[in-house]
Amino acid sequence: MSPRTCAPLLAAILLLAGPAQAQLTIEIIGGGANQIPIAVLPFAGESALPQSITEIVEQDLSRSGRFRAIFVGGVSPPPTESAQVNFPEWKSRLADALVIGQAQRLPDGKLEVRFRLLDVLKQSQIGGIAFTLTAAQTRLTAHKIADFIYEKMTGERGVFSTRIAYIVKQGTRHELRVADADGQNAQSILISPEPIMSPAWAPDGARMAYVSFQNKKPILFVQNLTASKQPAPVANYRGSNSAPAWSPDGKQLAAVLTKDGTSQIYLMSPDGTNLRRLTFSQAI
Repeated sequence: MSPRTCAPLLAAILLLAGPAQAQLTIEIIGGGANQIPIAVLPFAGESALPQSITEIVEQDLSRSGRFRAIFVGGVSPPPTESAQVNFPEWKSRLADALVIGQAQRLPDGKLEVRFRLLDVLKQSQIGGIAFTLTAAQTRLTAHKIADFIYEKMTGERGVFSTRIAYIVKQGTRHELRVADADGQNAQSILISPEPIMSPAWAPDGARMAYVSFQNKKPILFVQNLTASKQPAPVANYRGSNSAPAWSPDGKQLAAVLTKDGTSQIYLMSPDGTNLRRLTFSQAI
C-alpha cells in the first residue's frame, strides 16, 4: 500500500546533531477513561511469519493513545473464529473489542493472514480482511490491520501504514531517510555532504520533493521512490528554490522562488515545466 498524506502530519523532519546525541523518544498517552480497551490475541500459525503481527498491531494501537491493551494470557489455543470466542470471559476482563486471526503458508510459498475484529458487548463481528502477502510484507500487513481497527473503532482513518520522511545529520554527512510510521524499516534516499531540507511526499506516496544544497545553493528536486533513476532538478533558478508543497491530486507542485528578485510562490508541473507565478507581493 502506498503511503499517503494525512493528518496528523507524518512527514516529520528530525534533525539529529550527531551520533553522540541521546535518542529522542516520544510517547503519546491517551485520555485515560477515553481509551478503548481492546484485546489482540496471538494469531494462530503466526510462527510461519518472520515477525509477530500480533505484536505490531498491539504496538500501533497503543502508540496512538486511543487504545488500552487488555491482558490476553491464559488463552490457549487462541480462537480463529468468532464461534470459538468466550465472550463472557472477555467481558469480565473489561475488553470492549477483541482481535483474532490466523496465518498460514500457501502452496505457492506466499502467506495468508486473516483477522476479525469483534464487538465483545454485542458478541458480534465488526469486520475483517484476508491478506495474501510475501514474507517481506508482514510488517506492512500488520500496519494495515491496525489501520482497519483504528478506523472501525474511532471513525477516523488510520495512518499506521503510511511512511515518514526525515533528515539525519552526522558530522558533515546529511541523509534523507524514509521509514514506516513507527520508525521501523528506515531506508536511505539521499546522502550528501551538503544540507537537505523540506522533504514533501506526493499524494501517491511514490514521489518526494526536497531541497538540496549539493551545488552550494538551494535546488528543488523531485525523486521517484519506485524507480532507480537519479532525481531530477525541477527548480534551479537564480537565488533560492525552496518550500515545495504538492497539490492534492499530485499534478502540480508549489514552491517559493526568488528568480524575479523577491520571494514569491510559483506553481509548476512535477517535472518543472509550466511554471506560473501566483503571488505578486513585496515579499512572503
